[in-house]
Amino acid sequence: MTQSVIPPSPSREDYAAQLEANADETIFERDDPIALFVEWLEVARGSEPNDPNAMALATVDAEGHPDVRMVLLKDVDTRGFTFFSNQESAKGGQLWANPSAALLFHWKSLRRQVRIRGPVEPVSVEEADAYFASRARESRIGAWASDQSRPLADRAALVAKVAEQTARFDGHEVPRPDRWTGWRVRPVQIEFWRDRPFRLHDRLRFDRTAEDQAWRRGRLWP
Repeated sequence: MTQSVIPPSPSREDYAAQLEANADETIFERDDPIALFVEWLEVARGSEPNDPNAMALATVDAEGHPDVRMVLLKDVDTRGFTFFSNQESAKGGQLWANPSAALLFHWKSLRRQVRIRGPVEPVSVEEADAYFASRARESRIGAWASDQSRPLADRAALVAKVAEQTARFDGHEVPRPDRWTGWRVRPVQIEFWRDRPFRLHDRLRFDRTAEDQAWRRGRLWP
C-alpha cells in the first residue's frame, strides 16, 4: 500500500497555533457584504502568492450537470461581480441557456473563503470593449485565435492559429471579437467563511430576495 498523500487532520497543537488567526470579531460586524468583500480582497492582495482575484465559477449544462472552472474577477461594485470570456465556450453556452451561477473565492493564506450565488447578465458592449482594449496585445490576438472549449489536435495547431492572427493584425489595432464578452453575477446570497480552531468555523451569510431589497444578515452553524 502506498503512503497516503492526504494530510492528516490537524492536531491540538496545530489548532493552538491557529488560535489567534481570524479571531477579530469586528470583522463580522458589517451590514454591507460588497464592502466587506472588497476589504477581504484587499487583504488577500497582500498575502496570496498569485491571483487573489481568482474564483471558481459554477454553472449548469443542458442536462442539469454542474460544471466548474477557475476564472478571474475583473470588476466588483454594487451591481455585482464581473468576469470576461468567450461566449462560445462551454461556460458561455451554459450561461446563455441558464443565466445563473455560483462563485467561490478561497484565500488559503488567510484561511478565508467567500461564496456567492445569483443571476447572471451580460455586460454592455461599452464595458466589454473597454476591458478588451486594456488587455495585452498578445492576449487580444489570442482571443481571436482560440476556438475555446472545442477539440484541438495539438499545441502546434494553436501556435499556427496565433501566428495567423498575429500576421492578420500586423500594424493594426486588435478589436474585440463579437464572441468575446463579459458577464456580471448579480448576487442574492453572499457567505463569508473564516477558519477557526477545531472546525468551529465562523460563517456570516447575507441574503436578499431581489436586488432592490435590503440585505439580511445572519450567522450559520459551522
